[in-house]
Amino acid sequence: MATEKKLNAEINALKKKLEIANNRIKTGKYGITWLDVPEAFEEESENQLPVLREVKEKAIKIDDDKPTHILIEGDNYHSLTCLNYTHKNKIDLIYIDPPYNTGSDGFTYKDKRVLDKYPDGTEVPKDHPLRHSYWLSFMSKRLELAKDLLSDTGLIYISIDDNEFAQLKLLCDRVFGEQNFIGNVVWFKKRKGSFLSNTLVSLTEYILVYSKKSGVKLFGGETNNSESQPIVKRTNAVKELTFPENFVQTKLKDGTYKAGKYGKGTTSTELQEDIIVKDGIIKNSFTLKAPFTWSQSFLDDEIDNETEVLVNTINFQPRVIRTNNTSFKAMPSFIDGRDIKATNEDAYELLKNIFDKDRPFSYSKPVNLIKKLIKSVSYFKDDFTVLDFFAGSGTTAQAVLELNKEENKNIKFILSTNNEDNNGDGKIIDDVCYPRVSKVIKGYDNRKEETIEGLGNSLKYYKTDFVGANNILSATDEDKFSLAHKAGYLLSIAENTLEEIELSKCFQFFENKKRATAIYFKEELTEMEAFLDKVEKIKKPITLYLFSWGNRSEFESLFDHLDHVTIKTIPQPILEIYKKIYNIVTI
Repeated sequence: MATEKKLNAEINALKKKLEIANNRIKTGKYGITWLDVPEAFEEESENQLPVLREVKEKAIKIDDDKPTHILIEGDNYHSLTCLNYTHKNKIDLIYIDPPYNTGSDGFTYKDKRVLDKYPDGTEVPKDHPLRHSYWLSFMSKRLELAKDLLSDTGLIYISIDDNEFAQLKLLCDRVFGEQNFIGNVVWFKKRKGSFLSNTLVSLTEYILVYSKKSGVKLFGGETNNSESQPIVKRTNAVKELTFPENFVQTKLKDGTYKAGKYGKGTTSTELQEDIIVKDGIIKNSFTLKAPFTWSQSFLDDEIDNETEVLVNTINFQPRVIRTNNTSFKAMPSFIDGRDIKATNEDAYELLKNIFDKDRPFSYSKPVNLIKKLIKSVSYFKDDFTVLDFFAGSGTTAQAVLELNKEENKNIKFILSTNNEDNNGDGKIIDDVCYPRVSKVIKGYDNRKEETIEGLGNSLKYYKTDFVGANNILSATDEDKFSLAHKAGYLLSIAENTLEEIELSKCFQFFENKKRATAIYFKEELTEMEAFLDKVEKIKKPITLYLFSWGNRSEFESLFDHLDHVTIKTIPQPILEIYKKIYNIVTI
């Protein structure tokens, strides 16, 4: 009896273990795991909120009715946080070229646990035990922030090579959703292979493509509307199509052709009735049975759209010329850089010409490659925003500026990069990225002593800054005004009114050619009368932000008589910044 009880207890225990295992199988998710290593940011940013400070002396203003772009200097984690205040769900396209973690590409990680020993970050050689964990910890935080910036129709392109391709694919599946993986583009990157390897010569890299949601279209090229195309394909289901009288053109000789089967194999066609050919036209209506790629309704629509149908041979396989076709070729999964002048060698030569020196930046992407990626979206949109938060040498900026010129587009770029040492050859943003963007906008003399005309457009330059308890507690009134102004820049960026036209201790005004933004950022009404007077004098549409933790309706009622004013609520993250500045405690 005791033995039977013991066996029953063991059986019940095993049943419970089996049930737990089954539940794990049902609820467990396939994906990637790693040791999440805490990242130490700059000391002053700990427990503080990032803001942006405009560097006015680096602004570039060209009066040409073209877009004003944004360049942000600082750690891209902080830049992405700021952009989530201003551009959440507003970015149409992100392109990034992150560190590949090759062991020799300069990727370092600021491991918070050993920051006292390695204040500038830990180098990550190939044999480092935390090599992949460091890189995934670094990328995951930034991709999570980037996802929130994408619009519902937005997408992201990410360049990568073999070192982290597998890890990046699984990470992006987790961040963006496996169902939003569009595909992997293979880029042929070199005109000549390296002879240093005795295994595989590296000639390609990859570009992973993810969308925010499904339904995104990507343009790859125009269709040729002058060439005929077959509409019979052996892998399609067999169906019947009926063609109207006096419509189908042919090279067959005049005469009558009997109903029956024509051609051989899986692409043979079956003529359902006799036809009469005269003077290069099939005179009567007829039906063909074959593995067609088109349906009857699609054929009818194409005929209405003046598509031509040809039967050139006795096999009776129709071909079509879609004269008024508005369709396009989708983005290819292979880009041969040799065909479009988009190889590493092309990128090297371009930078050498711009800066008149050898290799001012080591890992620049070719402009034509980035233009092709951007054109996959610009085919459908004239006005949209591109973000690159690993801006490096500024290739994305040049690609946007060239497309705006070539295609009369209104594409805007936002670039973010740090200002770290550029492999002992100056600073990344001071000596490469900003000078390159400035030269392309204004024009320059290249290495060949040719004058390259500037492409126009304008630029605003910002640096990341911080607001927090430590600097607020000891801040003077002047310090607080300065911090409040920096928070105001975030609102001006959100409204795309980037030109600051006036500021005081209580308010700021910004504008572009069409609209204005006004911000009153003090709880007190000491300058409200002057503020109201200035708002009344602005004739263009104006967006108003009023900082008030108390009776907000009392503030707003002062502007009821102004039809051109739209009052908006300060976004919560920016409101929190103002609350910290003015030490407002809420329960």
